Amino acid sequence: MPSHPIVFWELATQDQEKSADFFRKVFDWEVEMDERLGFYIIKTGPVPQDMEGGIFTLKKAKLPFVAIYIRVDDIEERAKMIAEAGGLITEEPNDIGSGTKICLFNDPSGVTFAMIQPAKKAV
Repeated sequence: MPSHPIVFWELATQDQEKSADFFRKVFDWEVEMDERLGFYIIKTGPVPQDMEGGIFTLKKAKLPFVAIYIRVDDIEERAKMIAEAGGLITEEPNDIGSGTKICLFNDPSGVTFAMIQPAKKAV
């Protein structure tokens, strides 16, 4: 397994209900609204370690997009590495609740990606 696998993806769309219905119909995906998060969660595989996805309606972004999330252990350090390698941090590392952090960035060509640092497990 790669040291920094892709662990989540999301689709920012003009109409999350329409997009969720599309993926349900075309791919038979389990697509359920997560009321706490305010967007749909997609389970594309039968076991928990398979990659999941989400669909939501645009709020901050102006254009629809797909984001690929890369799992990291130290999101602040990786953000520095991105800047040093010619990338652009578009959303600084921030806690999205329960200790999980995300950070959005553009690669040098301008494509948006995201990193996620899972919350530390209690010992």
